[in-house]
Amino acid sequence: MASPARSHHVWVGSETGILKGINLQKKQAINYKLGDATLSRHEAVTAMCWGDTFESEIFVGCLDGSVRLFSTEKGKFTESQDCHGGEGPFCGLAMLNGSLITCVESGLLKVWQEASSENVEIQVGPGVCRMRQNPEHPQRIATGGKENCLKVWDLHRPEEPIFRAKNVRNDWLDLRVPIWERDMQFLPGSEKIVTCTGHHQVRLYDPSSPQRRPVLEASFGEYPLTALSLTPDANSAVVGSARGDMAVIDLRQGRLVKCLKGFAGSIRAVQCHPALPLVASCSLDRFLRVHNLHHKRLEQKVYLKSRLNCLLLTSRENWEGEAHDPSADLPNEVKEEDDDEIWNSMEVVTAKRKAESPATSDLGDENTPKEKALKKQKRMKKAES
Repeated sequence: MASPARSHHVWVGSETGILKGINLQKKQAINYKLGDATLSRHEAVTAMCWGDTFESEIFVGCLDGSVRLFSTEKGKFTESQDCHGGEGPFCGLAMLNGSLITCVESGLLKVWQEASSENVEIQVGPGVCRMRQNPEHPQRIATGGKENCLKVWDLHRPEEPIFRAKNVRNDWLDLRVPIWERDMQFLPGSEKIVTCTGHHQVRLYDPSSPQRRPVLEASFGEYPLTALSLTPDANSAVVGSARGDMAVIDLRQGRLVKCLKGFAGSIRAVQCHPALPLVASCSLDRFLRVHNLHHKRLEQKVYLKSRLNCLLLTSRENWEGEAHDPSADLPNEVKEEDDDEIWNSMEVVTAKRKAESPATSDLGDENTPKEKALKKQKRMKKAES
């Protein structure tokens, strides 16, 4: 019998250290955790990546500096590796020829060699917000962050970046524009890179051209953009903001195409399906949402109890045609007690009722409808007599 973990469509990492597998057809989630069932924010999931092209393994980077391997075939965590180095949470994970690549906020990018004890270390600069791998050229890695411009690194030649972006020109007051790269992604079939910034801009860079500044720039909203993903045709980018706004930006003309609604918290992760017109997103309001890019319709919405940091969307396409697996109806492996459950478990204190006045407390049952009717009849008989 196949593992119920194989039936999940989306994998989400939470602030409580739990990996959640969600079946969108049944709107059910199963919680997975390594070791005992105790929850800790020190083990919050901050980054995830697939371990292979078959999507049978997931690497989960936690706040405590460990990277855990989850098997979707077995439905459990199988390994845990100590990947301490640098400071801050993981900003990205990737795989290269069986070796794990990690990058932390302080700027230490490290390739953990399995066969050799000599690991490759690169200082990419402090304040890193995101590290991304080029799917077509896995040895190329992009990094960027706060006051840390976009850089592209070749891990076969890690001495210097093969591309270093240049800050845009000063604004209309001749003031320097701050650098704050929040997320980026490589465009397939080219060397171009699209980024989103903490100053609500979407920028397109072309390392193949002599220009190191962006070749296209567009703005969306007034709040920091926190996450980005390319649509299946790679002509547009879906961006999410810290206010809970999500939109589709055309990368050919630099204009807003459409907005996707329904959010109530800061968006932490966005990922488009590689073939279907679907985009999955998670935010601090604890909901996983799946929108249809063609109709702007909210297709799925699942409440997942805890705050969500990152997600992985499976690439399979026959979601609606999947057969029902009875083994997928298993209860959650980890009971999660979040803030809402704590509030619900508290005793409800009701306000004391005001003491009745003597004028009303002495009446007893004389104010009932039956007593009132009898009194009225007595008054009418006295009036007739």
